[in-house]
Amino acid sequence: MSHIYVYSPSGAVRDRAAFRRGVKRLQALGHEVEIDPAALTTHQRFAGDDATRLAAIGRAAASGADVALVTRGGYGLTRLLPELPYRQLARAADKGMRFVGLSDFTVLQLALLARTGTISWAGPALLEGFGAADTADAADGHGGKPGAATPDEIMLACFDDMVSGAGEGTGWRLPASDLAALANRSGSLAHRAPLWGGNLTMVVSLLGTPWWPDVRGGVLFLEDVGEHPYRIERMLAQLLHAGVLAQQRAIVLGQFTEYRLAPHDRGYSMRKVFEWLRSQLKIPVLTGLPFGHVPTKVLLPVGAKIDLLVEGRDALLLWGHQH
Repeated sequence: MSHIYVYSPSGAVRDRAAFRRGVKRLQALGHEVEIDPAALTTHQRFAGDDATRLAAIGRAAASGADVALVTRGGYGLTRLLPELPYRQLARAADKGMRFVGLSDFTVLQLALLARTGTISWAGPALLEGFGAADTADAADGHGGKPGAATPDEIMLACFDDMVSGAGEGTGWRLPASDLAALANRSGSLAHRAPLWGGNLTMVVSLLGTPWWPDVRGGVLFLEDVGEHPYRIERMLAQLLHAGVLAQQRAIVLGQFTEYRLAPHDRGYSMRKVFEWLRSQLKIPVLTGLPFGHVPTKVLLPVGAKIDLLVEGRDALLLWGHQH
């Protein structure tokens, strides 16, 4: 199948069992897996000190692999932005390497887009995407969370499409609330617009820096994990007040998970945040994109020109014209 290079540019790998499962599953799918020599290094909360992780990124770019896959997100790439080997990464992508990751990886993707215009892929990491515990293992107490399952079939299919180059787009079913907000508008919402975004916290962290991809007329997709709705609203408000959101053709919201509401929220919820956002903008705001810190997620080409269509309750992101 493909040559996959596994490396750790951000947080340290804590779950060695998930790491081993992820590697074995990729191999079982027929891929050749090459593991970076520092993939399991630990320094404080990071996968090695800054120099170690920079070297790992360089080795990934120089590996000649078809896919460079991060082990996990966490935190760590922001402090490396001034030193990242942007030209080396861009050359590797020009030769066909696909850089894949999510969460903390968002800052590398957007900085690379800002500096070189290089397309990368928002998708799974090794541990959370391929290293999920088998249900039986979880029940027997062998390293998994109760109720955990094997990798999601939709994610695997999308990953295979990305690896083979067969993927031309993705789609999802819109919530009924979206249809009301769109006033039954259908057809093209954006044509050949740059797709960009990722983890909301990481996107906002780049605002005002030299690594901000000033993508106007784009389709911005966002997700986050462990952030209460008021924090999500606060970050969206920062992008709104900075003029970023109004410059987009559309906003596409993915999955916002692992937060806890409090009694004093009194009905304030993520849905209320989305309603507030719509009230501030004249552009379409779509929700329900299957992407984020969830098992079922699609892969998205960050920086690619895409078409965004709505047909009834079906939303479609299409990039087949890239090939």
